[in-house]
Amino acid sequence: MAMSAGKDDGEPMMEMNTTPLIDVMLVLLIMLIITIPAQTHAVKVDLPQNTGQNTPPPVEPQKNKITIDPQGLIYWNGSRVDQVTLRQYLDASVQISPEPELHFQPDPQARYEVVDSVLATIKRSSVTKLGFVGNEQYRNDF
Repeated sequence: MAMSAGKDDGEPMMEMNTTPLIDVMLVLLIMLIITIPAQTHAVKVDLPQNTGQNTPPPVEPQKNKITIDPQGLIYWNGSRVDQVTLRQYLDASVQISPEPELHFQPDPQARYEVVDSVLATIKRSSVTKLGFVGNEQYRNDF
């Protein structure tokens, strides 16, 4: 079996034997991997608890719809209103529990300033359930 030695057979070896060092490092690495706790990514969800009583779901809230036609006229559930009446209707709908959904559907040809003023009125009335409906009519514009 050939062994690495110095130039002459009588000289001591100048190279360090790294095999035991590598063995110790591998054992330490395996111990480190085993002792690291497994990482768990949990999402805490509060699920409803079964109370044993079959309570019916809450009644669907009323859905109100605001539309704006190309001439800039504002309609509340199909009847024409002005800005003051619209604000009164919005304030009354916010007081209802549960708050009714408000669907907003401006015509694509409606002037932006009318749509903007109606949106500002909706924001000032503190409506929290607002949805834009009929957006599919704009899909070919871009």
